[in-house]
Amino acid sequence: MNWLTNFIRPKIRSLVEHQKDVPENLWTKCPACEGMLFQRDLTENLNVCSHCGHHMKIGVTDRLALLFDGGRYETLSVPKVPHDPLKFKDRKKYADRLKEARAKTGREDAIIVGKGTIGGAPVVIAAFDFAFMGGSMGTAVGEGVVTAAESAVKEGAALIVVPASGGARMQEGALSLMQMPRTIVAVEMVKAARLPYIVLLTDPTTGGVSASFAMIGDIHIAEPGCMIGFAGKRVIQETIREELPEGFQTAEYCRDHGMIDIVAHRKQLHETLARILGLLFDKKKTTEKVTPASGASVQNGRSKNGNGKGASSATKARAQKNVRMKARVRKAKMTIKSAANDPASAAPKPRKSSTKR
Repeated sequence: MNWLTNFIRPKIRSLVEHQKDVPENLWTKCPACEGMLFQRDLTENLNVCSHCGHHMKIGVTDRLALLFDGGRYETLSVPKVPHDPLKFKDRKKYADRLKEARAKTGREDAIIVGKGTIGGAPVVIAAFDFAFMGGSMGTAVGEGVVTAAESAVKEGAALIVVPASGGARMQEGALSLMQMPRTIVAVEMVKAARLPYIVLLTDPTTGGVSASFAMIGDIHIAEPGCMIGFAGKRVIQETIREELPEGFQTAEYCRDHGMIDIVAHRKQLHETLARILGLLFDKKKTTEKVTPASGASVQNGRSKNGNGKGASSATKARAQKNVRMKARVRKAKMTIKSAANDPASAAPKPRKSSTKR
């Protein structure tokens, strides 16, 4: 026994034992620039790297709170579907995978449907949760998109879909592939009601999701750098045996080649959507009526002139609404592109006085 074992060792042990445990999630490494980010600062910056601007994945509830006015929205329930219709099993049972994903996320499946307002305009949003089995599309996700479309038509609201998915869910086989035409029909129902359909593309949007409802929006918006495509880059290169251009399948590449309309920073998404919806929706709610021509009389909802020819007022109203809706979409796209190219051109110009001297 000496002073090393009697004094020094107990002293060192007491210092080590009473040292506070350092949490493991204090810092996050950016996958793009490999810079170290303090987790609290990263959260305040909406999971966007302060060094290089790389947009990391964000939770689906945080995204909905970011998009809706004041972060307030009402969650809509999605009808339940059979959870394992094919009794699928690979290395693990599909039923067990679902249990693990539900325990991890606290959700029934990979989609959340909420309704609220953006810029004062009524909106229904169907947002994917990538944390739930990679946001893969199964029958429950298809049911969620249909529910969102039906609610938008019922409320007279715009439909916004926020995909973050690797594609169709292979554990449900052909049933997952059936959701592609099913969601297309749901979107067409919204368009038939002359309501806006906007797609907000996030990282990643691939597979059966990009091959169906994600690419038929009236207006497409994307976050910077997000991956958009059907098959992966490596698969395409091995198939065509050619090198693909730099930035292939990124949001900027798709914008430059006409696939999407605008690439917006995550902090600007709410403002961008509010501006678009303000252009597409009438700011003053007016009742649409069809005025009969001079000398005509209205009988049983049909207009008849002196020659005995009749025309349905409802048909005329739908036709006029369709023309106005298309004009608004064209105007919104032109405004967005002009604002992206020249921000000064988006500012209102002073009116010229029409007073004659």
